[in-house]
Amino acid sequence: MNTGTALVGFTLSFMAGAGLTWGVAEYEKASPSTSSTPGSEPASHASSPLPIGADDPSRGDAAAPVSIVLISDFECPYCARVKPTLDRIEKEYGAERVRVVWKHNPSPSHQSARPASEAAAAVHALGGDFWKFHDLVFGHQRELTRENLVRWASEAGVDASRLEAELKTQRSAAKVERDMALARKIGATGTPHFRINGKMLRGAQPFEKFKQLIDEQLAAADALAKTGVRRADVSLELTKKNFGAAPTPEKPKTPQAPPVDTTVWKVPVQADDPGVGPADALVTIVEFSDFQCPYCSKVGPTLERLRQEYPKDVRVVWKDFPMSLHPRAKPAAILSRFAYEERGNDGFWKMHDALFESQKNLDDESLQRIAETLGLDGQRARAALSSGRYEKKLNQSAGLVADFAVPSTPHFFINGRRLSGALPYEDFKRLVDEQLSVAQALVNKGVRRADVFRELMKSAQAAPEPEKKTVAAPTRDNPSRGPEKARVTITVFSDFQCPYCSKVTGTVEQMLAAYPKDVKVVWRHMPLSFHPNAPLAAEASQEAFAQAGNEGFWKFHDTLFANQKALARPDLERYAREQGLDLARFNAALDSHKHKAHVERDNEEARRAGIIGTPAFIINGYFLNGAYAFDKFDRLIQRALQGG
Repeated sequence: MNTGTALVGFTLSFMAGAGLTWGVAEYEKASPSTSSTPGSEPASHASSPLPIGADDPSRGDAAAPVSIVLISDFECPYCARVKPTLDRIEKEYGAERVRVVWKHNPSPSHQSARPASEAAAAVHALGGDFWKFHDLVFGHQRELTRENLVRWASEAGVDASRLEAELKTQRSAAKVERDMALARKIGATGTPHFRINGKMLRGAQPFEKFKQLIDEQLAAADALAKTGVRRADVSLELTKKNFGAAPTPEKPKTPQAPPVDTTVWKVPVQADDPGVGPADALVTIVEFSDFQCPYCSKVGPTLERLRQEYPKDVRVVWKDFPMSLHPRAKPAAILSRFAYEERGNDGFWKMHDALFESQKNLDDESLQRIAETLGLDGQRARAALSSGRYEKKLNQSAGLVADFAVPSTPHFFINGRRLSGALPYEDFKRLVDEQLSVAQALVNKGVRRADVFRELMKSAQAAPEPEKKTVAAPTRDNPSRGPEKARVTITVFSDFQCPYCSKVTGTVEQMLAAYPKDVKVVWRHMPLSFHPNAPLAAEASQEAFAQAGNEGFWKFHDTLFANQKALARPDLERYAREQGLDLARFNAALDSHKHKAHVERDNEEARRAGIIGTPAFIINGYFLNGAYAFDKFDRLIQRALQGG
């Protein structure tokens, strides 16, 4: 399973909209909202054109005059991007006037979205905190592994055994199917898709687009209430009216094949990449593959047939892409690297064939047995699985996967031209023949066969620039480490109660150690709403900075992360006392919330930049969100040092 953005918790204060009269007083006049008052409960939305039931997670008052039905996908980046807008809606309208209802619509093109949706539906069904789970998923959208989904469910109040049992019943899968069927019925062909009292709004639109529709519906609610309609029924009645007046959704078009990518991509071939076929072949097929992927196994005969048909003109170069949903793919990749190290190309390809033949048995014992069958030292092979000495090579491939948007396995670049999936032989042959003609034309102009691929790559398209974000320059109040005039500034947005922020502290130390003269780290606070102790911990750390400068801050920082489960006020006081801070000043700062404005300013800067989860890093403008390994940071630092 895999997962990613957070919707907003609709628990904020009420703020009147400009020019609108639908407020708390009008609610009470229309119909009291307390459950003890007869007739105050909202009418059932089961018969609505947008039915809302107990199995639909929602935030806000069920009797709110505006209901926003959000049809979303946990892996969709645009669904993540809309969070700051929903944050702002929450602030300006409050729970009494607007509620949000979640519906699932995972895209088939997002391999982790469906498992994430089913896990989220199970969390809700079991009485867990859906919205906490939702926030964790969207806050770590690129880390949607099965292990993480289980962990986040546990943090949301549902332990692993209950989650697994619920998923096995298929009730959650059925809920997701119902939501997807509704999405198809109303023409919600993409995500995010919103219905605001039935009125449609597509995509991650700016706040002004939402405001226009919400204000319109609040005015309509005000008018409807004056006719005697109960407050609790207003949203339902408006939804029926608006949905009925909406144009009939277009029938979904017959799916079209995605446009052919004609770009020649500059995918590098390294000296230590396993390859098979002549070094001076005119066509190089770079293959990103996974030993546990059944489609990678399926495409093997196709590649072998190509090599037999073009014995002098085709070579295949292997790149590892062990996908997170295949837990034994990485150990298998490590064993293949061991075979390459021991026996070169011939050893690698023999191991390659043996691993695919044993694809359903890739546990450590089986891997050791495969190594011994191929004449390798079994004990050394098994030791290699945990040695870590191949991490750099695997991370290098992982970087290329990200740089060249490789979505899944198997994936190919044929002289730089992209081809995805275990396609029929004819699809490969067509592209190979085309590229063979291009290569032969270069040979006819005098380019040596051995130089053809290098020549093609000279004019090929390099990987797109990494994502960038801009934030305001730090102030003197932002703690930092490293030389003041460092060539690379790494701004860290973090949360002392976030386990992933704690996990990445070692990586930050690695960066500072690897680049002692070139890297400076600047800390900025981003306490997340579902971490109750994080805001005060942030204020406490800022007081440590006020009293003892950078050294005092980082010492307090380390203590907080080392004691993440003990961040209550008494704990903070104890840490301050142990560190030798002036406890009277410390307590006075916390009592008066002296540093709250600073913390909120940092948090607001993160929201303004569209940062939705922690830890988040901006490396001379390059953006990275998540607790990644050092190599991923290192690539961006190197790019920044080279003037990127």
